[in-house]
Amino acid sequence: MIKRFSILLAIAIIFASVSWAQSNSAEEMTVEQSYRQEAIEMMLIRETSRVNTREQKMIALEYIGEALNRGSTNPEVRQTLEYLSQEGTRSVARENNRVINNYPDVRRQSAKYLGQIKTEEAKDALIEIIKFDNEPMVLQEAIKALGEIGIDTNGDTIANIAWVVSRFDTLNPDNMIAIATIDAFEKIAKKNGGIKDPAAINLLLRISTGHYVKPVQERAKQLLADMRSFGSTGNR
Repeated sequence: MIKRFSILLAIAIIFASVSWAQSNSAEEMTVEQSYRQEAIEMMLIRETSRVNTREQKMIALEYIGEALNRGSTNPEVRQTLEYLSQEGTRSVARENNRVINNYPDVRRQSAKYLGQIKTEEAKDALIEIIKFDNEPMVLQEAIKALGEIGIDTNGDTIANIAWVVSRFDTLNPDNMIAIATIDAFEKIAKKNGGIKDPAAINLLLRISTGHYVKPVQERAKQLLADMRSFGSTGNR
């Protein structure tokens, strides 16, 4: 652990020095300088994300947020987000037989950032989250992110969202997950010319008449009515 922190400190100092030098230079960065800065940043993100504390993982997510805001398309950003999205679910660290890396807030932020990448790979990573995570706040963010991406080429996005919400609907209906689902379905329908999966239509029908607050029920009813304008009414 001490060795890893030393590496992180050294990388952080180098990164800060490069950033300061660039901010104080009137000249544009060359391609080589830009590449060097990104390489250092990616190393810092990778190493920080692997330190087994919540605080360091949140710092890694801050760096990722900055990279995404600059329009970074480095695949290592997505790979690190995938890694962080599994903390405490598929990637489990134990101490004295106790899970010590269950960080729902880390997984939630990772899901949010994956939604900003908007690629097929990011979509697949989000689907893995909703398959394996049980935290409502993580699932809500992952569903919202899938709506932002909007990819449903093979129908797997809609099918998996419908599956996870149906699982909650049976035992413990969650209003926040339901509203995230309605919003995601609407965005996906607009981007794909409608929703043709009967499971999605049936889920909206259940939400509109189920144990949800009135505004959520009304949103589900409205989306069902709007489906006609998307050219989709389930099996038609």
